[in-house]
Amino acid sequence: MKSQGVHDCLKYWRVIRYFIKRKYSLSTADLDMLLFLYTEDIFSKQQFLDYEDLLSWDRHRFKRLLDNGWVEIFRPKTKRLNTMYSVTYKTQRMIDSLYKKLSGEEIPTSQTSNPIFAKNVSFSDEVYKNMIKEMNKSIKQQRRLSPE
Repeated sequence: MKSQGVHDCLKYWRVIRYFIKRKYSLSTADLDMLLFLYTEDIFSKQQFLDYEDLLSWDRHRFKRLLDNGWVEIFRPKTKRLNTMYSVTYKTQRMIDSLYKKLSGEEIPTSQTSNPIFAKNVSFSDEVYKNMIKEMNKSIKQQRRLSPE
């Protein structure tokens, strides 16, 4: 018999990832990069580029993440030291939200909190909207069944 809930935090990963990407207008590669950088604390551009070798090629990724407020300068360049970077509070909040969803927090279904629930959305958004409703229903049901 399979144990319920012990190792199923990734069960809805695809749905959660889609929601996060839509809500924050991120690509999969950008999200992967931010997840990597989240635990790096402070990093150099070279560390960024080393990890970027694993991702789809995008020569503007670093500048875009910097310009869009996902990454910030932690320490400016000096004569002897290179510039160091860190993720912003915005990135920390987004990733904390992602982890909460993976841990069983429901995905919001209001138009203001979730662009997938807006009017006149794409077919893909409609499909994910239905799955989000099912996922939230499953989460609510699990909460009722779990011993407190």
